[in-house]
Amino acid sequence: MALTRLLEYPLLSCRVQAQNYTYPPYDLPLVEAYGRRFESVFILLHPFVRVPPSLSWTVTRAYPGDAQIAAHATKCRWSEVSAHIGLSSCARINQALLTSIGALDDSVADHAGHKALLAFLESHHTWMPAEGRFEPLLQPNLLSAFAMAGTDQLTFVPEFPQSDPIVTLGIDELARGSAPFPCRGTLLAPDASFLFTVDWDSFFTLFYGSRDFVRRVVTAHHLEGFFATPNTDHLWFNYSMGCATVTLSPEDWQTAASLQSRVCPLPS
Repeated sequence: MALTRLLEYPLLSCRVQAQNYTYPPYDLPLVEAYGRRFESVFILLHPFVRVPPSLSWTVTRAYPGDAQIAAHATKCRWSEVSAHIGLSSCARINQALLTSIGALDDSVADHAGHKALLAFLESHHTWMPAEGRFEPLLQPNLLSAFAMAGTDQLTFVPEFPQSDPIVTLGIDELARGSAPFPCRGTLLAPDASFLFTVDWDSFFTLFYGSRDFVRRVVTAHHLEGFFATPNTDHLWFNYSMGCATVTLSPEDWQTAASLQSRVCPLPS
């Protein structure tokens, strides 16, 4: 079904328009978004993209296309990258990634971390995660969450709903590729019980919902990330400015990876 043929989604039963479910503001803790409608928010880290040598940077000099990623790539966890290059937290990996795309001022950039990250990528046939869009390697997992919730469709809220239409999309159509997977914006459950949202220059997707449901999805797909604490905001990479709650050691990641939940939990 072509995107242009889909109808705008009506007002949700919760009496809040779908257009209000765009990415949260930067200046508030993530848990306070959407009027605190959701019990929890999980920062879902976009995995690094491990490819066969034929698709590596040294051979192609070009980032693989989505079809190539779907067919040939596998996930590489942030904890694995951390263990190889010595960046001791989710925050520092994120800082190095943001430095690599020029998203940070020199005062907060980590050029040494960026250099170590590039060396790892070139020697391990691995690409950086996608930033500012729904990571191709995670798209099947995102669709599975809707299936686990017992719905066969989702509501897509674009980045700018004032100018672009809010539409319903079929899960099967997205899975088959007969409808294009949205680039960025928000994927919302029809009953507004959970959502996924991603923003420009972000190497993570926010997953809002009940803590039990979020944990079930994360566990089912061995996803890497952490639950936001009351003060975690969009700029959680900036541990140097007092966001100590996300400064985790690789040992914490490995311990978490051995658990059934396989998350990168934050201290309470």
